[in-house]
Amino acid sequence: MIEVSRLSKRFATPVLRDVSLRVPTGCLYGLVGPGASGKSVLLKCLAGLLRPEQGSVSVCGATLGDLDEVSLQAVRNRIGMLFQNNALFDHLTVRENIAFPLRRRGVSDESEIAARVADRLAAVSLAGFEDRMPGGLSGGQKKRVGVARATVTRAEVVLYDEPAAGLDPVTSQKIFDLLRAEQRESGATVVMVSSDIERLLTVTDRVGMMLDGELIFDGTTDEALTSTHPVVKQFVHGEVDGPL
Repeated sequence: MIEVSRLSKRFATPVLRDVSLRVPTGCLYGLVGPGASGKSVLLKCLAGLLRPEQGSVSVCGATLGDLDEVSLQAVRNRIGMLFQNNALFDHLTVRENIAFPLRRRGVSDESEIAARVADRLAAVSLAGFEDRMPGGLSGGQKKRVGVARATVTRAEVVLYDEPAAGLDPVTSQKIFDLLRAEQRESGATVVMVSSDIERLLTVTDRVGMMLDGELIFDGTTDEALTSTHPVVKQFVHGEVDGPL
């Protein structure tokens, strides 16, 4: 379970303003909103990569702001994350990229690492790509390698930042379907940021909408689709005329 209570974060100006939300265990939660509304910053707070000025973030039963660096790293080891730009290491092969989180967590059995990498590549339909370099992959293939790396540790919580950004509609839907299938198989709690609202809503259980650093909507996918809130309605249905 993920619980956020009255979370605020600022850089030069406020980015998150008094955000509270609850993501039940085993839920696939979609986070939407215009650019620069605070979505990616909120995701990084959930991952323990950023600390808030006010409020609290609880992940896997631990309040992140109360932890020292060693304890915080132990919680991070229970979280998988796909960054917006994939963050693959250009100098490492696909195999080495996917194995990286395992090695960081102290897994040293090479046969186990090889088996888990092969399992993840098969899951994302990239079996046989172990020795490829990231520079030789298409955008969709890089995304799938990123998904394999984010899920290879069998994390309890997985965070995805724009998993389908820059992809064509068909590939985008395949990525969302893959992520939903992964979540159902693992039972992980997932938070997914995406600008591809139409396809995102085909896989989510719950949805939150950010605007100017505030969470202005939090509800089921059906509630988002039928919401009469003018901003939510405009954004979810892609209406041109409206308050945004």
